[in-house]
Amino acid sequence: MTTFKMYKSTGEEDLFVSLSSDQLQPLDADKGTTTIHLDDQLTYQEMDGFGASFTDSSAYLINQILNEEQRDEVMTRLFHPKKGIGLSVIRNPMGASDYARTVYSYNDMPEQQTDPELTQFSITHDEGDVIPLTQKALALNPELKLFASPWSAPGWMKTSGSMITGQLKAEWYPVYAEYFVKYIQAYGKHGLPIYAITPQNEALYEPGHYPGMLMPAEAQADFIKNHLKPAFVQNDIQTKILCYDHNWDQPDYPLTVLEQAGEEVDGVAWHWYGGDASAQTKVYEAFAGKEVHFTEGSGGEWIPPFEQAFSNVMRTGIQILRNYSKSFVLWNMALDENNGPTVPGFGRSTCRGIIQVNQQTKELTYTLDYYALAHFSAVIRPKAVRIESTSSDDGICSVAFKNSDGSVALVLFNDGEETANVQTKLRNEELLCFEMESKSVMSILIHPNK
Repeated sequence: MTTFKMYKSTGEEDLFVSLSSDQLQPLDADKGTTTIHLDDQLTYQEMDGFGASFTDSSAYLINQILNEEQRDEVMTRLFHPKKGIGLSVIRNPMGASDYARTVYSYNDMPEQQTDPELTQFSITHDEGDVIPLTQKALALNPELKLFASPWSAPGWMKTSGSMITGQLKAEWYPVYAEYFVKYIQAYGKHGLPIYAITPQNEALYEPGHYPGMLMPAEAQADFIKNHLKPAFVQNDIQTKILCYDHNWDQPDYPLTVLEQAGEEVDGVAWHWYGGDASAQTKVYEAFAGKEVHFTEGSGGEWIPPFEQAFSNVMRTGIQILRNYSKSFVLWNMALDENNGPTVPGFGRSTCRGIIQVNQQTKELTYTLDYYALAHFSAVIRPKAVRIESTSSDDGICSVAFKNSDGSVALVLFNDGEETANVQTKLRNEELLCFEMESKSVMSILIHPNK
């Protein structure tokens, strides 16, 4: 007998609610029916998982502002596969990002001084909050994969002499490659294997108010091919190298890196702040065999009303997965009531965290991003393989996966303006029929013949 586990969101007061088959709304006889066809014979990418980032700010809020009981609750609800939503990817910044309390790297030097041997290299900063939380996440979910990305090299390696603006000087390429080796080895000593890195976060953006570093495609290809990958090989490091780590609107960048350094690159990392998710497929089809990862997308006050913001994460998340991505990673794991803390001089922040930790009241709130991730992560587990899902109406978006235990996960979003009748079929065999409200989400876990 086929059994079902279902979760539904219909609005701000009704998020990720568990329901049984007999609680489904019956079909409206006056409406046509949209059919979702699932075909588990036609398969695509294998999933690594869903997650967010322990920025310095996020880690500080969870580890220092929350009390022990709150911290345990948050970590369990984020990472535990049964008692929580089972997040299985963390992307940690290597050094300061915009969401940090100070500007720092792992090898800061006084002005005009350099450290070619990296004798001053240290991850002590991360040992305060980032590492303990990452270790706890891994203990809660042993399938967790760690990604890491720098916002900037240490200032002394750059044309600007600072972590803000500038490019990596060519003379420091070999030393910067060694910097990555030391980071991976140092995290390894804490029992934290780094699964994948990118050489640079948002390599085409040079912000003037927080750490960043311009790294043109040709420079990135040179750095990976002639320095980073050889350093990994020499030190027997298996960590994957993903290129680009920026928006969908510049697919020529990863195409250039893959043309020039393809042998040494494992895949491409993408963000959603420009362009369309179809760019992922364009590059994937040009370089078959290279992994696709979505490593950063933040929600925020630029999409204010709840419905639009929640719909945006669901709609875009489904598109990201339908365009070959093995991961779907949002941005800050936690931010405070002012969308911070941010680096000094940053100005007003408009980003939204997965959870909000109010520094004044110590109150804890799970934001719409938490529930959006839940709709994916709770049913689509690590090692799940995407299967074909087609909808007879474009207004009902869908994505489906087959988990390693044989269950089938289906995420549906009614992007239309009206309630719709929905019928789901697996290999032409009818599974469930129900009515679906406009802008509502359904996650269904199907255990055939169980």
